[in-house]
Amino acid sequence: MKKFTFGLIIIVLLTMVTACAGKSNAPANTSGDSTQNTSTDQPAETQQADFKKLGDEPLTLTFFSTSGTFPDVEFNTLIADPIKKKYPNVTIERITPAATTTNEEVLSTHVPDIIYSSSSSHQRIIRTGAYEDLRELIKRHNFDESRIKPILYDYIKDITKDKGGEIYAIPFNANQHVLYYNKDIFDKFGVPYPDEKQLTWDEVLEIAAKLTRTENGVHYIGLSVDNLTGLSKGLGLSYVDRETGNAALDTPEWLRVFELNKRIFEIPGYVTPDNTWNWGRDQFMKDQVIGMRVTWLANMVGPLEELRQQGVEFNWDIAPAPNFSDQLGKTREAQIHSLSVNSQSKHKDEAFQVIAEILSDEGQTILARNGRVPAVINPELEKEYGLDIPVLQGKSVQNVFIGEPLQEHYIHPYELEITTRLTEAAEDLAINGLDVNSAIRKATDAINKDVETLRTTLGDQ
Repeated sequence: MKKFTFGLIIIVLLTMVTACAGKSNAPANTSGDSTQNTSTDQPAETQQADFKKLGDEPLTLTFFSTSGTFPDVEFNTLIADPIKKKYPNVTIERITPAATTTNEEVLSTHVPDIIYSSSSSHQRIIRTGAYEDLRELIKRHNFDESRIKPILYDYIKDITKDKGGEIYAIPFNANQHVLYYNKDIFDKFGVPYPDEKQLTWDEVLEIAAKLTRTENGVHYIGLSVDNLTGLSKGLGLSYVDRETGNAALDTPEWLRVFELNKRIFEIPGYVTPDNTWNWGRDQFMKDQVIGMRVTWLANMVGPLEELRQQGVEFNWDIAPAPNFSDQLGKTREAQIHSLSVNSQSKHKDEAFQVIAEILSDEGQTILARNGRVPAVINPELEKEYGLDIPVLQGKSVQNVFIGEPLQEHYIHPYELEITTRLTEAAEDLAINGLDVNSAIRKATDAINKDVETLRTTLGDQ
């Protein structure tokens, strides 16, 4: 009886030791209730997956911007500082290569944990393999995709719908279009300011003609529009055909765009005697000789704030972006600025948690208050727009939200490579004497030749 009792005790002790050992070797769950997804329709390995919770240990994550205007003042205000405030032992460190370094070169020599992109660069970054497919991270961290504005997220999903359905990016903000105008120039020439009424292109060209003149040796230009590429965004036009990759310019809609750009160039004094014709941000912001500029919101707000911090200010404001008379009520395409996780990152879970923080209502409120249109559905954030960024104080920021933005056209993998042909076409209209039909034919031929070369170098896309 004693032998039996002693043996039973040994068995019980061994069982207890084994059970304890099993518990000590099991991965600790550090996800927290707010990020763990316990949905029973997921595979067992996903339900039991463990990941490090952001802030549990000191960590530096690197950040790289592939495209879009994103000055340091915005990077710090919108991303680095809010994360540091909430997670004091987490640092977001920006990779800032030389201006001549390509994205491909950076991504071949660095592994930024978080990648910031505009939709114009998505296809190029996809080709590098740097984007992580976020679907598993979205599930694991219980990220609520339904909060994201459909015109932004639908575009992200559309990129890969004919391939594997991967999700390579989470929209960060909607980069919408507005009409910036220099009130000092309007005052100088006695022209009434634009207001909250969305203008037609005919009305804008009439104003532009009054503002294009030389005064005391200074030549003023009434209007800057980013030319063919900018004007086409009012109709959501693709540059190349999605299926064939060939030029898509031979349409009634593109004809309207070419004709409008030609009319702008024909404003007396718009093209200078030395054949200067392409007016942009520097002439509006630094030289301050542009009366009106229609462009991306993010293209100007951050740089204007940087300029203000350098002690340079002037009297400008915002009006709704104009459009063709039959398109009033719509503005232009809403470009997607997005955040992605690097496929080679050693901190994918932590990087995605940073993205989730920035997409939270708290993170998007910071974004809205500092001059970017949020990516999430929350009309209340429009009331917060611009409240914390000094350069927007006193501006007509409510005009940002007048008119319905369009979903961005599908940006073909060849598009960035052929965009220069549209700049050349605008130059043909401005100073080379081509009529619109000839300019369209020339651009179409040039694009199609480029596409033949791209099919060889990049393959069919």
